[in-house]
Amino acid sequence: MLSRYAAVAQTMGHMDPQAREIVDYYTLRYREDLRLSAGRPQARLERQRTLEILRESLPPAPARILDVGGATGEYARALVALGHRVRLLDLVPAHVAQARAGHPGLDAEVADARALPEDDDSYDATLLLGPLYHLPEHADRCTALAEAVRVTRPGGTVFAAAISRFALPLDFAATGRLDDRTIERARTLLTDGRNDPVLGFTHAYFHRLEELVDECLTAGLVNVTVEGVEGPAWLAAEAGAHGPTAEQLFTAALALARTYRDEPALVATSAHLLARATVPGDPSRTRPNQPDLPV
Repeated sequence: MLSRYAAVAQTMGHMDPQAREIVDYYTLRYREDLRLSAGRPQARLERQRTLEILRESLPPAPARILDVGGATGEYARALVALGHRVRLLDLVPAHVAQARAGHPGLDAEVADARALPEDDDSYDATLLLGPLYHLPEHADRCTALAEAVRVTRPGGTVFAAAISRFALPLDFAATGRLDDRTIERARTLLTDGRNDPVLGFTHAYFHRLEELVDECLTAGLVNVTVEGVEGPAWLAAEAGAHGPTAEQLFTAALALARTYRDEPALVATSAHLLARATVPGDPSRTRPNQPDLPV
């Protein structure tokens, strides 16, 4: 364990305090590689619906895809299996090591979403399925989105995930953890959107739907649409996760997530929002310096 702490300390030495906190959290306190496979209905819905949206929205394989904040490679491996050429970037060195060492091993590198080590117009699509909620400052989120625009070809697609403003208190209510302190925090979240690590997780930002759209537009994206990932019934699935009707509740929640995916009145009831937007410009423009990604 000492060597693990030493490695983290060495890596974090040149990072700003915000980045150091994220690296510390995911290296020493939380196993991101287990999250989507842990069996929670919310996580199962998140994984299945995210992959469904990506499959129907990405260009035909083999597309060049940049997975920014791709963690240990859960989505990247699924896309590689579909024939896409994927490069993964993540702030956490331990995540990158796991991405490289998994099966199949991924092309992966440590990087900050706010300063991507990639050439302009290099990818057909860029995924930001985590960085936005680890950037509490509006300017940083817009910078990360602008970087995604920069490295994606004209006509390409950027996908950006955000945690809904209402996810935390709704989750606490569904799992029997809502108390006076959480209700008070829910009131504060309505105005500031910032997670209090005392309640769990780390420093983070929870979006309103209109904020996510505005940030995408500010970064230069067009044709912005936002879907609710888990749908409005993920709460019922969570509440009944250990009961005799757990699978029926999950099946129903999945069906409603698909049915109400872009219903404006219900999108924000999902735990996660997923924006899909287009990089403006002529899609036929030649892309310089395309990376030689593995197939």
